[in-house]
Amino acid sequence: MKKQNAHGQRIADVARELKTYLDDGLTPQEAQTRLQQSGPNELTEKPRPGFMARLWDQFNNYLIIILIVAAIISLALGEVVDSMAIMFIVVLNCVVGVVQESKAEQALEALKKMSAPIAHVKRGGRVAKISGRNIVVGDIVLLEAGNYVPADLRLVETANLKIEEASLTGESVSVEKDATLVFDAEVPLGDRKNMAFMGTMITYGRGRGIVTGTGMNTQIGMIAEMLQSFEAESTPLQQKLEHLGKLLGTSCLVICALVFIYGLFRDTHLTSAFSDGFMNYLQAEKKDIVSLFMTAVSLAIAAVPEGLPAIVTICLALGMQRMIRHNALIRKLPAVETLGCATVVCSDKTGTLTQNQMTVVQAWAGSKRFRVTGEGYNPTGQFFMGDEDDSFDPRKDADTSLLLQGSLVCNDALLEQNSQEFDKNSDKNSDKNPDKDPGKDSWRIIGDPTEGALVVASAKAGYLGAELRKTLPRVQEIPFDSDRKRMSTLHTTALWDARAPTICLPDSTSVIAFVKGAPDVVLDLCTQYSLSGQAFELTAEMRQKILEQNHDMAASALRVLAVAYRPLAAVPENLTPEAVERDLVFIGLLGMIDPPRPEVIEALKVARGAGLKSIMVTGDYKDTAQAIARDIGLLTPGGLVLTGPEIERMSDAELAAVAPNMDVCCRVSPQHKVRIVEALKSRDHIVAMTGDGVNDAPALKRANIGVAMGITGTDVAKQTADMILTDDNFASIVAAIEQGRIIYSNIRKFVYFLLACNIGEILIVFGAMLAGMPIPLLPVQLLWLNLVSDGVPALALGLEKGDPDIMKQPPRSPKEHVINRSMAVGIAVVGIVDALAILGLFYLALQRYPEQVMMAQTIAFVTLCGSELLRAFTARSENYSVFSIGVFSNRWMVWAVLASFLAVLLVVYVPFLNLFFDTIPLSVDDWLLMLPFFFASPVAMELLKLFFRFRAAAVEASTAA
Repeated sequence: MKKQNAHGQRIADVARELKTYLDDGLTPQEAQTRLQQSGPNELTEKPRPGFMARLWDQFNNYLIIILIVAAIISLALGEVVDSMAIMFIVVLNCVVGVVQESKAEQALEALKKMSAPIAHVKRGGRVAKISGRNIVVGDIVLLEAGNYVPADLRLVETANLKIEEASLTGESVSVEKDATLVFDAEVPLGDRKNMAFMGTMITYGRGRGIVTGTGMNTQIGMIAEMLQSFEAESTPLQQKLEHLGKLLGTSCLVICALVFIYGLFRDTHLTSAFSDGFMNYLQAEKKDIVSLFMTAVSLAIAAVPEGLPAIVTICLALGMQRMIRHNALIRKLPAVETLGCATVVCSDKTGTLTQNQMTVVQAWAGSKRFRVTGEGYNPTGQFFMGDEDDSFDPRKDADTSLLLQGSLVCNDALLEQNSQEFDKNSDKNSDKNPDKDPGKDSWRIIGDPTEGALVVASAKAGYLGAELRKTLPRVQEIPFDSDRKRMSTLHTTALWDARAPTICLPDSTSVIAFVKGAPDVVLDLCTQYSLSGQAFELTAEMRQKILEQNHDMAASALRVLAVAYRPLAAVPENLTPEAVERDLVFIGLLGMIDPPRPEVIEALKVARGAGLKSIMVTGDYKDTAQAIARDIGLLTPGGLVLTGPEIERMSDAELAAVAPNMDVCCRVSPQHKVRIVEALKSRDHIVAMTGDGVNDAPALKRANIGVAMGITGTDVAKQTADMILTDDNFASIVAAIEQGRIIYSNIRKFVYFLLACNIGEILIVFGAMLAGMPIPLLPVQLLWLNLVSDGVPALALGLEKGDPDIMKQPPRSPKEHVINRSMAVGIAVVGIVDALAILGLFYLALQRYPEQVMMAQTIAFVTLCGSELLRAFTARSENYSVFSIGVFSNRWMVWAVLASFLAVLLVVYVPFLNLFFDTIPLSVDDWLLMLPFFFASPVAMELLKLFFRFRAAAVEASTAA
């Protein structure tokens, strides 16, 4: 049950349609009936896949299936060792995959936690405290500062009510609510000021509202439903490896069939096979056919890189660990690589590009404009007059001092340091922890963020609320009102006069009233202005000057407040706005903004240099978003700035057409964010979406990779995202992108390395058959080559640091295959060189040991192992020479090669292993015979890289000419 478009109807109409009473609420009986009909006020979720389902996902891979079939065939033919080795690889791959991805999604659980556990409702004319899950549509809910909104409400009464909706709409300033307003049905979510939404926080005032939606029928419920409706997509790497696996598996089957048929009909008894009958021929040559079949199996083992699935999985897992050191926590394994091929970053503004901390940056007082520096809520900063480079002491300037003191005492916010109220009880707090260095602590504001910005600005000048309240004790107040757009506080001046001699007040003054509010409203109430502590008549010329200053600040997307005062002989007996807020003395203006993160500008430059497009996607207003984008360099010449209503009017095709030119999207809803991601994906972009609020969750899940903020991010965003930035630093995204590119580059390197060896093995076995020679490599030896001599160094390739120019290259095309043209040429060249070298050596070994085929096979096996281990060093870069990157700069490679070579020696010289692997110990003469052949493929690969470098240089030179 849900009331649609309640924001577009009058309160009485909403109450009548929901059959409730504004004064008394629902009866307990009616509430119980509705609870049984609609269910509890909580979010539901679809069943999650269990352990077996996730395990099946790991086995449901074409290459893995080929390996399992190969293991079964090997076992059936009595090759127990081969079968066990293959199944070990299969199990290892699946276990690593399940362990890394075992954390089930908890986005819905996080959303549930955001609902208020306790709510105050009016039922049967009485206020009752009930569990939030028992709220029903039609309930009258009472709201007060500090509470979460327990359900979606149509407000019926508001008293200075402000609600923090940043996590839902992306707007950093608390929204002033007004129950009397009625809006058009199509008004954006962030502009529905007569509504309160489930999970948002009340920061100021109080109110009442009719419940219009509960559980899944709330705005948060809509987000939860969107999260559940999106099916997980395969990442580019998964798609490419799946394609590669199918290609390898199919090729393997075809090659085995061709080899078997070729061997079958190559036999000299072919004529008799047709004359005597084919079945009789098969029966007569049964032993040879079994041998031929085993040769085909050997070829299959040679064709399939058994270690590839496990190595890819382990490499991604190691990449996850490396990214943690760069403040990026990866939740989903394939996301490690996906980020590296991102072409667009859609970034939320609040808390991602900005600090999510309103900060005073400009002010005007006494006909002087000044700047305030500092970061966030940290009360450290300097004051600069105009464009001057030298700072000044605001306490020694009468106008600045009065402006800051007035804004501080006419204020209800508190600045806290590590849960200690900094300006409320600073002396006590310092006694609790005297050794603590305050410069290293984090700060936060309790109360309205706008008022908090004024508290911080005053603290930067040395004015602390705890001290100033003692000298200017508040005796009365007129709270902020959204109609008046101002608040007033009254203070006795007996102690303050002695400490503020720069302000001249009438002798009869015993009380001073400070007024803070919208500049145009406050200025209309003023008859004088303050200059150097003196009050002068507010002329039309000065009034216009003040309005121009306000306009200039507002044009820079600053939120501007004005401060004024009025000296009083006593507190008025009839304390009304009309009695206090008149004949004011204008003090000055304070302009504040949610400032950009300092590191964002440089991070955006690096991202642009890497070919990445950045788009700001925010719920904030157009002027503010556009100003921030311009300041940080995100807004490019000709870049589009679109609003939510403009996106709403566009079709999917129209939005996709303008998507590449978008720089800023503002006043957007969660549905708009998803449409933006979809539009970019329809243009073949790989989209990374960053965000920290509930409103970001659907787009985070729909994007190719969702990036959540670890500090300011909501649980919903974190649990939905693929990656979490643990320091909320936009620059960490660039570092993560670099790591993603390195990881993909490393995956290409070991795919190149492994497949070149596999092609060489195929050509060796097939070449021997064509030449009528014995098979040089046995199945168990091929497995050893693929898993140990190739597999261990391949893991070390996954730990390469990456080429030096990796962030100067554009993002690779999402359609680019893992094996491109240059890699295919390299694989073919290395495979042919390996085959020629090993077959040539095998022939020489057969000549040396004509009666010992096993000895010749051992020589071929050890030589290929040694050659592959040396080639692993050259495989560390596809473009750069091994000598330019440093032969021993990857210590993991050195240890991997040494360990693998030691394992080869054990296989050759340990008697028990001789029987297992069909090897014979080699003499010194044998090693001298093999030595030159060790360098065949490594030298070929280095020469090939040299050729590609010369060709690229020639192409570049011709293009420049």
